[in-house]
Amino acid sequence: MQLVAVVNGQPCPLPAATSGSATLLHVLRNDLALNGPRYGCGLGQCGACTVLVDGVAARACVIPAQGVAGREVTTLEGLPARCGTAAGRHPVQQAFIDEQAAQCGYCLNGMVMMAVALLERNPHPDEAAIRRELSANLCRCGTHVEIIRAVQRAAVLMQEARA
Repeated sequence: MQLVAVVNGQPCPLPAATSGSATLLHVLRNDLALNGPRYGCGLGQCGACTVLVDGVAARACVIPAQGVAGREVTTLEGLPARCGTAAGRHPVQQAFIDEQAAQCGYCLNGMVMMAVALLERNPHPDEAAIRRELSANLCRCGTHVEIIRAVQRAAVLMQEARA
């Protein structure tokens, strides 16, 4: 029996899921060629593989692919459609660019996805809430100040888009 999830708004068979041991990250990257979620630690600790499952941030490297059957999965590639923007980027993605919040960029997927999840739950987070939300994502490049500013800017951009 083939399992199907909705990935970035499209019904999508989960081909590797039948093996029982395939992770969501493996299916997204290897079977669906979606490179937004990154392989970092493989233990669910670094956040590089973060995706949204039914709107909630989740670590794709530790989720069995079978576990998302019938659920909605959003990756970095699916964010623009999620907010209905014609610009080609989600406001969070644009804010990270505007604030130059990346150095090597490896953590960026996780930071962006966590920021989207936060701003969808709490459109007006204070700095402490942003820091708490992103504290589980590892970044060794030292761009934390820029990342915080990017999330604050994204909150404003998302509010303007709603107006």
